[in-house]
Amino acid sequence: MNIILAKHYGMCFGVRDALKATKAAATSGPTTILGQLVHNEVVTEQLNQLGVRHGHLRNPDSAETPQVVITAHGAADRDRSAWRERGFRVTDTTCPLVKKAHNALAELVLAGYHPVVIGKAAHVEVLGLTGDFPAADVVLSEAEIENLSPQAKFGVVSQTTQPTALVTQLVAHLRGRFPNSEIEFIDTVCQPTKDRQSALRDLCQQVDVVIAVGGRHSNNTHQLVKTAQSYGVRAYRVGTAEELRDEWFHGVETVGVTAGTSTLHETVQEVYEVLRAREEAYACT
Repeated sequence: MNIILAKHYGMCFGVRDALKATKAAATSGPTTILGQLVHNEVVTEQLNQLGVRHGHLRNPDSAETPQVVITAHGAADRDRSAWRERGFRVTDTTCPLVKKAHNALAELVLAGYHPVVIGKAAHVEVLGLTGDFPAADVVLSEAEIENLSPQAKFGVVSQTTQPTALVTQLVAHLRGRFPNSEIEFIDTVCQPTKDRQSALRDLCQQVDVVIAVGGRHSNNTHQLVKTAQSYGVRAYRVGTAEELRDEWFHGVETVGVTAGTSTLHETVQEVYEVLRAREEAYACT
């Protein structure tokens, strides 16, 4: 059984920098993270070992420490301001590419466009994007676009971790649904997500099974699994090497390994090494 690592995989610079800043904050004194820094259980456990506490972004009473951390997923300006006005020291680890999406949406609204966000309505990044624009519509399917009210001008951005193909499809459907409306789309799918999706496409041409390493609540990791499956390749998500199952590899010649943008490099390496260690056993089954 051969094992191939995707050309691009794992933790992106935004998550890496957020983790570094949060560890520094936790080392300097008692710290509360306002939610999950990233959707990865291994990272969360590392931070718990540093003594960090967990609060809720929209509940200033949920933190008992003088210092709080806004996660890499970002926050609405009103929520960020609320914490500062209450006297908390705020370490803002919002990914720069998420900030780019916030700025793009604000520019569209300022120019008179009705805001539309392509993404998961309950996802913390999307809640941050729409927090300052309560009139915004959030869509993730053609059916949801069908239910939108007509507007003279639609301004569209995307959650940074959505598949590019899906975003393109939905923007096209929006244009078809409202042919008389002016529709301005700013592509805010982040480059690390695009790189991992592109690398996965290449990987799927070479393998029989894909293992995507990432947290159970990681949207981009689940998108990697769904994308591989759309290419006709069996795919499984694992958080750690312990979650690998022998039955996934019976009769398999080539396995591809990729990982979401919040997955630690060492976690991917552990999965890779376990697969290598079991390589002969899998080949004989």
